[in-house]
Amino acid sequence: MSSKVVLITGGSSGIGKSIGLFLKTNGFIVYGTTRKLNKHSSFNSFELLEMDVTDVGTIRDAVSKVISNEGKLDVLINNAGIGITGPIEETPHDEILKVFDTNFNGPIHMMKAVLPQMRKQKSGLIINITSIAGYMGLPYRGVYSATKGALGLITETLRMEVKDFGVHITNLAPGDFVTNIASGRYHSPVFENSPYKSAYGNTLELINEGVHDGEDPILVARTVFKIINTKKPKVHYKVGTFMQKFSLFLKNALPDKVYEKLLLNHYKL
Repeated sequence: MSSKVVLITGGSSGIGKSIGLFLKTNGFIVYGTTRKLNKHSSFNSFELLEMDVTDVGTIRDAVSKVISNEGKLDVLINNAGIGITGPIEETPHDEILKVFDTNFNGPIHMMKAVLPQMRKQKSGLIINITSIAGYMGLPYRGVYSATKGALGLITETLRMEVKDFGVHITNLAPGDFVTNIASGRYHSPVFENSPYKSAYGNTLELINEGVHDGEDPILVARTVFKIINTKKPKVHYKVGTFMQKFSLFLKNALPDKVYEKLLLNHYKL
């Protein structure tokens, strides 16, 4: 049986690179994407293609190249994403749109690009990397949570729409993992005269302190490997610490205001 062909968006670093390395080690043919190929001239973990999830032309070219090279495309992993923090009131709307364009519109563009080939094959798997943050509104991270929550709902919808074509779509929500997402995250400034100065400033410090305390991305890679080897993937998968996953249980089990109080206490608001 021929090796499965996998395409990973945002494959040059972090979770995407970890997934690609793990899958290649286990016999998969792996392609990753990056917006600026010239920044990764020494990258040799697997083949990288230059592509931007916000540019439909580059998506079309990258998907066509994989299919031309391999004759098929078995797995798409929508991993590329960017972060954003700030009070909703003070976050520039063009920055909000930019994050939605990458985290939400980008995966939709990708799925539209690969579905014709997967229908033709009568087989295929799409894994959308969302976030545990997408299951709840987090203070000063609301836009990021909204993009990931929206992608999770699109995943649920598309599963039902493509079920007769032999294509499976699932949602994998990581908790906090050590990646370079913070380096590309947009932070709304902490303005001196802002009514949010103290609360947002303290929350931002808490978020930044936790950047390097996340789990090893290899845990996400192993979960992806498990999903690929599952005949009928579930709708949702979560990977993270016990407390991160337990927070989702509490979200469903507790009254809304009680859960909101827990979040306020956690963020010291």
